[in-house]
Amino acid sequence: MFLVEGNKTLKEIPTSKFRINEIFSVNPAELSAVNLAATEISPNELQKISFLQHPKDSVAVCELKEEMLLEQTGIQLILDGIQDPGNLGTIIRLADWFGISQIICSEDTADFYNPKVIQASMGSFLRVNIVYRDLENYLSENKQPIIGTDMDGTDFYDYQFPAQFNLVLGNEGNGIRPEIETLLTDKITIPRFGKSQSTESLNVAMSAGIILGQIFAKK
Repeated sequence: MFLVEGNKTLKEIPTSKFRINEIFSVNPAELSAVNLAATEISPNELQKISFLQHPKDSVAVCELKEEMLLEQTGIQLILDGIQDPGNLGTIIRLADWFGISQIICSEDTADFYNPKVIQASMGSFLRVNIVYRDLENYLSENKQPIIGTDMDGTDFYDYQFPAQFNLVLGNEGNGIRPEIETLLTDKITIPRFGKSQSTESLNVAMSAGIILGQIFAKK
């Protein structure tokens, strides 16, 4: 089981592949209007069971779903050791926004069922398929181009992205690990336009947003 908080996301769950086991709400009437049954609780009880500092209206206990790898049909995100739950949730949200249907995570990437990931994804976890794999094995068998982000890569504004490929995003502190880097077919970078040298790199979720925006601007 895992928790999902907030009526906005709860109302989307019935149309997804996830199943609700039980809902606790301070305002069950709002959910009953969309045929969701909830147990009424007090705001104090909600505060006790919520992971949020300022809880919303409801908490749902949902069932974990069976992991299933989809056939690659376009761009896939490959996450190599992303540790921050907020970054992972934001990347899931970006994938949903740009119509990317699948994210492949290394086995040491943050758990996407982490409440902070679920919250940061703002419901996008319902629409993006997320699977965990040994990336070295998975990418060795993958036939599509493997493009990684690297400070020494090609200026991505000049890069011609193929129609179908894997985009690898590395760990917040260490980047892409060496055994994965050797499998890359190309490296790209976001050029720095500012003159300050104090900013060494961009946040990984921010980088993902900039790169995806440029990719889809060319489509």
